[in-house]
Amino acid sequence: MVPDIPTLEAKLRSAGFHVETPRTHELNTLYDFPDQQLRRRGELLRLRQYGPTWTLTHKAPGQRGIHKSRIETETKVANGENLHAILLALGLKPCFRYEKFRAEWSDGRGHVVIDQTPIGNLAEIEGEPDWIERTAKEMGVTREQYITQNYADLFRDWKKRTRSPAEEMTFAATGTKSE
Repeated sequence: MVPDIPTLEAKLRSAGFHVETPRTHELNTLYDFPDQQLRRRGELLRLRQYGPTWTLTHKAPGQRGIHKSRIETETKVANGENLHAILLALGLKPCFRYEKFRAEWSDGRGHVVIDQTPIGNLAEIEGEPDWIERTAKEMGVTREQYITQNYADLFRDWKKRTRSPAEEMTFAATGTKSE
């Protein structure tokens, strides 16, 4: 969790990072078949609306370790609502929705994203393992603070801790504000 976003942003600036994408609303819908065959295989199919841009992403089964690694195949989509209808026609169903406000920072070698979510503020360091380690150290993040869980798992853990009845990780469902 990121307790103080302005402090993290100041550290990023002093480390030579620049804002690549300012804080932008993002809504994600995960799809699976009713028998959850994608989840059982460790795969993920996501339709994301990031500002005005729609993207469909398939994530292959990942390798767990100190850093999480998955092969992702993405494509821009001209009309997200139509793609949603196509996925439904193929027998896929929305199985989880989550939203956040994301800002993307880069130093030209990798990215740090800052996510303001209904369950708290998180940061993700994306790049080659050596670069991730150097960047984490520079930002004051220890290995004990690394999180490799996906948003669905983080949400399930949050629900258990808070006893929330929310069924999706949206600001409306959780009753939290989007600062």
